[in-house]
Amino acid sequence: MLFKRKVYDKLLEWKKSYSGRYACLLEGARRVGKSTIAEEFAKNEYDSYIVVNFANITEEMLDVFKDIAKLDVFFLRLQAESGISLKERKSVIIFDEIQLQPKVRQAIKFLVKDGRYDYIETGSLISIKKNVQGIVIPSEEHRISVYPMDYEEFMWAIGKDPNTIREIYKANTAIGNSTNRSLMRDFRLYMAVGGMPQAVEAYIQKENFEYIDNVKRKILNLYFEDLKKIDPTGRLSNIYKAIPSQLALKKKHFVLSSAIGKRQTTKDESRFFELLDSKTVLCCYHVANPDSALAQTKDLDRFKLYASDTGLFISLMFDDSKQANEIYAKLLSDKLDADLGYLYENVAAQIITASGKELYYHTWLKENSSHYFEIDFLLSKGNKIIPLEIKSSATRNHESIENFVNKYSKKIYKEYLFSQKDVAHVGQLLLKPLYLLPFMLEEF
Repeated sequence: MLFKRKVYDKLLEWKKSYSGRYACLLEGARRVGKSTIAEEFAKNEYDSYIVVNFANITEEMLDVFKDIAKLDVFFLRLQAESGISLKERKSVIIFDEIQLQPKVRQAIKFLVKDGRYDYIETGSLISIKKNVQGIVIPSEEHRISVYPMDYEEFMWAIGKDPNTIREIYKANTAIGNSTNRSLMRDFRLYMAVGGMPQAVEAYIQKENFEYIDNVKRKILNLYFEDLKKIDPTGRLSNIYKAIPSQLALKKKHFVLSSAIGKRQTTKDESRFFELLDSKTVLCCYHVANPDSALAQTKDLDRFKLYASDTGLFISLMFDDSKQANEIYAKLLSDKLDADLGYLYENVAAQIITASGKELYYHTWLKENSSHYFEIDFLLSKGNKIIPLEIKSSATRNHESIENFVNKYSKKIYKEYLFSQKDVAHVGQLLLKPLYLLPFMLEEF
């Protein structure tokens, strides 16, 4: 099933402005739809195209790539082996799962310089050491990140118009409990299904949540297989599996030693960066001093981890689909236990990342106390900052954000609390329902 994806517009921009000088590299986690998007774009925007899938390639086709130096011969062999004719400046060649053939990736420099055809690469785990060892990474790559389907793409997929919600955001006024509850039901559905295209397709085909959960578990198993290939010790997999439990424990930052069950080593830090490279996780860095540019004081050793897809996150929380079914039922009926509110934090992290923004948070010690205040997420606009607090339900308690605003009053652009409640405000604090978060981010 083909879905409308925003990446398509980014590919159009690449083709118009960069294609003669750069190959396009679509990078992202496994199963986010990179290959489908690349081929659909090639089919619609070129006279002809060839797909070379390095994860499923014949010996004969692989032999074509053993000598790319003589480009005339290489292109003739490629066309003969694929049975597809290429037209100069009207055809594109797709190298799917390019990380499996580093030497071909290195050759992109010469293929682009030749100028006859356009090139789209797709890859996951694209910068893992073994994938780039011994090659010169081409500078002729225009990189585009592909994420799980965002909320607007999900709305398109299920046949609803997200522009209605965009207009609600612009109106900046309460819409009433009944409408708000209905829109929050749709948003919680997005949280439950997630943004992986296979899971969304299963929902559209009216499969039950046990089936949808099994689809997601198959994707998780692929992730675990990839992580085991990178790190056979299993420590990398354990870090990934520990994301829900560490968020549930409301830790001030992710503790690697707790995740792996052993004392942290220098190698574990290296493993962590390989996990980031898999695009299966989102890293939210602590900012030591929000009074300056956020990136300037981010602490690389202090961070929180979220799953790149909240639908996968729910499946990751439990050992089997039957356990997860209870959570799906509670989530969809808005009867989720209060201590599972970190699901809403995860979906906020996913939405912020999909909008192209970095994730930052901030904690500081309460005066005369051993407890901490915390701001869930920080955004910036120019030299101003925007604190965001995420709540699953209650909005009465916003002590952290109030103290933060008092502390950094001269730096505050706007302040937000997102929950399931209708639009309101308490002084300068803007209260918004979570389904408006993607449209608020469009302002910044």
